[in-house]
Amino acid sequence: MIMWMLIFAGMFLLMLIGVIYIISRLCKTEFIKGIANGNKQIERLIAAAAVIILLLIGYRLLDMINIAIVAVHTLFVWILLDLVRRFILKGTHKSISQNAAVLINIVLLILYFIWGWYGAHHIVATNYNLQTEKTDEKLRIVQISDSHIGATFDGNGFAEAVKTIQKENPDVVVITGDFVDDGTSKEDMVIACEALGTLETKYGVYFVFGNHDKGYSNEERGYDAAELVRNLELHGVKVLEDETVEIGESYYLIGRQDRSEESMGGTRASMDELMQDLDPNRYMIVLDHQPNDFANQERNKVDLVLSGHTHGGQFFPINRLGELTGQNDMTYGIRKQGETTFEVSSGISDWAIKFKTGCKAEYVVIDVE
Repeated sequence: MIMWMLIFAGMFLLMLIGVIYIISRLCKTEFIKGIANGNKQIERLIAAAAVIILLLIGYRLLDMINIAIVAVHTLFVWILLDLVRRFILKGTHKSISQNAAVLINIVLLILYFIWGWYGAHHIVATNYNLQTEKTDEKLRIVQISDSHIGATFDGNGFAEAVKTIQKENPDVVVITGDFVDDGTSKEDMVIACEALGTLETKYGVYFVFGNHDKGYSNEERGYDAAELVRNLELHGVKVLEDETVEIGESYYLIGRQDRSEESMGGTRASMDELMQDLDPNRYMIVLDHQPNDFANQERNKVDLVLSGHTHGGQFFPINRLGELTGQNDMTYGIRKQGETTFEVSSGISDWAIKFKTGCKAEYVVIDVE
């Protein structure tokens, strides 16, 4: 929680710096200079009024978090363009006027956020094929992660995604956390659970908690984790909390409590505890929301670990920041370490943020053969 508070404080500080910087650059445009007729104070007032109006419009269309993100990216793009003008074009004896610089900046930002909006709202399937010598029994897994109902779609939007997922003909569907969010309404939660109940699979639908599912503010959203579980189970979804189930003749599904349990006063079993008394000849699939225990999972020689949480890194060029800070063992994709394959999904939605750049909104289809 302290880490997120620091992140938000830093983001809004950057937003404030960005607003001040943008106002200072707008004051230098020929357009505003002409209106102010050389009066510096009027130039600042006009530039500040323009920025405030844009912020208010953005707030009406989005929200404060997304406006802060837009402002921070505007700051970075503007600084980058200023550096290009100052150092690169200087050597060519060419120049870009302040008016042209503003126009180029606006066009680049519009293109960037159109790309980001499309990436967050256009859900695609990502397919992987894995081989094993443990069994001849094929298994098609569909993984849904980080739907954060209410962020980029509501309960009905999730139901539409479920219809698409059904067309994949999954043997088993797994939900690897952050199905709902702190701001997910009870109505949307119920609709999304009902949608999961429509899935027709060979072995069922399974759910593990993420760090948002149990809610940090249950008074605001009107239900707690127990009610979420009741609605999931009412519609045939099996909730796994440090539990293992057998599916088919050859597979184990091991569902972990989220890592956040340890910081919220709860408990979570270690991989050593979860692996006790399991037949090593069965193919072992671990559902673990946060990709943060790779060493222990590899040491226990599980076959496949499915995670989410990272949202694919969310934004270019800071997609790998979680790995660099040690918060995540992997940000996105699939890789094999020893005898264990790790897969991290970017999720079918986002937490609060309505843009994805350098990644995509996805559900994952894994064929084990």
